[in-house]
Amino acid sequence: MFRALADPTRRALLDELFRSDGQTLSALEERFAMTRFGVMKHLRLLENAGLVVTRRSGREKLHFLNPVPIRLVHDRWVSKYAEPWVAGLSDLKHDLEKTMEKVFEIYIRTTPEALWEAITNPEQRAKYNFGAAVYGDWTPGSHQETRAKADFVLGESEVLEAEPPLRLVHTMLAKFSPEAEAEGTTRVTWEIEPVGDSCRLLLTHDQMREGANSQIYGGWPMILSGLKTWLESGEMLTTPGSLAYT
Repeated sequence: MFRALADPTRRALLDELFRSDGQTLSALEERFAMTRFGVMKHLRLLENAGLVVTRRSGREKLHFLNPVPIRLVHDRWVSKYAEPWVAGLSDLKHDLEKTMEKVFEIYIRTTPEALWEAITNPEQRAKYNFGAAVYGDWTPGSHQETRAKADFVLGESEVLEAEPPLRLVHTMLAKFSPEAEAEGTTRVTWEIEPVGDSCRLLLTHDQMREGANSQIYGGWPMILSGLKTWLESGEMLTTPGSLAYT
């Protein structure tokens, strides 16, 4: 069993059966970048270890996860006195590593080029980004700072992907409050899609811990509303907080 679990592909197969039990070889094959024979070989090793059991359903052979051998390992080396501690630490690890994402969508009457310029140009960015601008080069690997009034640093970022004028991915470390900075580095993805005489902007903020402080993502609706207002009318959004750092 330990030999079967040592291979990451076989562990991934077990994860797939945990997600959806009773899958055919064809269904499992679609999830992995390998030949049908390769998937069969891994499944056979898992069957020999007792971690996967099969059952015929008509002409199909279904594969099921069998957790019994893993439970027997648990019972052998985890005493009844240690179990509460083991379970608690496992839950803590899961909670700390669990992540969430926020997705925002907006349609703006503009061109992809003008939208890209509004996102990456510091002077334009300050018009709708609470009065703060992002300074730095927009090429992968570049470091940037989000600043207000030239020297008040509100955040840092690093460009991960840049495909003007359609896609931009960068990290985000908020520094406008101790609570926001404590959340650490997250990721922001801007995706621009032309739609007629307008653009669909999809913004995804992810790699945040589950239950992250809303300060780091709660401002996006106002930012995107300000972006739309600026590009479509040349005016600045004046709702409370929209010019916080002007």
